[in-house]
Amino acid sequence: MSRTHRIVHETTYRYSDVVSSCYGRAWLQPRELDGQHVHTHSLVVDPAPVDLSTGRDVHGNETTYYQVARPSTQLVVRGESLVSVETPVHDPAATALPWERARPGGVPGRTAQDFVLDQLTPEVAEGVRAWAGATFAPRRPVGEVVDELLHRIHTDFAYRSGSTSVRTTLAEVLERREGVCQDFARLAVASLRVHGLAGRYVSGYLATAPPPGRERVVGADATHAWAALRLPSGSWLGFDPTNDHRTDDRYTTLAWGRDYHDVPPLRGIVYTDAATSTMTVSVDVAPAEPPGVSRATRGGPTGAAPGPRRTVARPSGPTRTTENQEPDPRA
Repeated sequence: MSRTHRIVHETTYRYSDVVSSCYGRAWLQPRELDGQHVHTHSLVVDPAPVDLSTGRDVHGNETTYYQVARPSTQLVVRGESLVSVETPVHDPAATALPWERARPGGVPGRTAQDFVLDQLTPEVAEGVRAWAGATFAPRRPVGEVVDELLHRIHTDFAYRSGSTSVRTTLAEVLERREGVCQDFARLAVASLRVHGLAGRYVSGYLATAPPPGRERVVGADATHAWAALRLPSGSWLGFDPTNDHRTDDRYTTLAWGRDYHDVPPLRGIVYTDAATSTMTVSVDVAPAEPPGVSRATRGGPTGAAPGPRRTVARPSGPTRTTENQEPDPRA
């Protein structure tokens, strides 16, 4: 299966006093991957920046640096992308291997070792090992391990919007038995790492449908977070414990890292004497057609561009997403 999504992500910061200048970094361009094609992407900063440049971070994520020198009391950063995504297909033989075989080693696993390491604030702790241990029975197929792990997180922990922040520790999540998608992705990743497996924290978007009988509300979506495990074959298996299933063509990958702090949507510094500030985020993930395909011709050739053009079967039950909280970039 394949879907195309038009994604608009707009963040507005308002300050009680003038900001003389600011600079920041954005992780708002989806990755170009096997099974994910970025047709177009644009990033607009208002006030207009005096410097705008793009590059890649240590994990290969596309990032944009901007510097604004015009005094203002408001900063708006808007990213817009058109992306086609296919549902991943994994070799059944790879997911049937014992999970111990997925531990990265030798030259082929060298680049994955970074995703086995703990964070500066330790999260691979005995509390995680004690909770997750029952899932990792010796020589159990790695696909079964992933499916049980995501299901246990979904059933053992309550989803409560606003119950945690980016500063909440996994120990607190384990104690409270509640959280949001960021927390559940972090718990999944830590459960893999405590057993010597490579786990990625993935930031992106999840296309959702309105409740039956209701229209789509533009801007009511949010960024989302999930986890990915490196399989013995070297490929990565994405899974979403918040919604109790593996990733499919509804998931658009923005960036991945070892934790949220590697891939926040926005990070930066402002120079101001403002005593207060506010932040509002609007995210819209809408169904779209690939370039060159109209509804009348759908099913024919897509005519998709070879790369991004840049100007600097659905599970039952509710689908949950949570805005990856973007810290106020005040100095």
